[in-house]
Amino acid sequence: MSDPQRADEASDELDPRRVRSRDRLLDAATELLAAGGIDAVTVEAVTRRSKVARTTLYRNFGNSTELLAAAFERLIPQIEPVPDTGSLREQLIELLVRKSVAIEQAPLQWMLFAWLGMSPATPTHAAPETDSPAVHSLRTRVIKHYREPFDKVLESAEARAELGELGELDPTFVVAQLLGPIVFLRLTGLRPATPADCERIVDDFLTAHSPR
Repeated sequence: MSDPQRADEASDELDPRRVRSRDRLLDAATELLAAGGIDAVTVEAVTRRSKVARTTLYRNFGNSTELLAAAFERLIPQIEPVPDTGSLREQLIELLVRKSVAIEQAPLQWMLFAWLGMSPATPTHAAPETDSPAVHSLRTRVIKHYREPFDKVLESAEARAELGELGELDPTFVVAQLLGPIVFLRLTGLRPATPADCERIVDDFLTAHSPR
């Protein structure tokens, strides 16, 4: 792409009218998503609610998948602070209980998991070949949201002393080991994860990774 083309695109992205139109479209999409779920976020419903033309929607997002990914990304909550007291076990249990409560009480979070699960997977440590830019951005934000608090706890001096081999593992896989059972319980509808479940998951994790 030539420099003039890049300059035109950058100028277009900063156009206040386009910014306002994009915000109105996202406002409408997030409201529809929160009220009616994924099926409610259609091009027709979003353009009708936002009073923004269909051509403008496609100019901003390309297609409905890009719009839905952007709406989900806007609804991801802030990353909560990590526990600052307690043993490694107690901190991990507290984090896991917080996440299980959030997943149980916020339907949009497990709806997001299900939607991303149906999207093409992005190879680890590789440039995305199948994700669209918006879906890739959303996937990255979700991973960061769930990984960051656990990373901070597991990177502590206590964790390094207690889990000697942990540094060799993929941090995303570590979080999947901890959160996977809770997400499975929620997505299958078997039952909510309990604090006792969180304790057992953490204890099994620590037993598996503690130096022999």
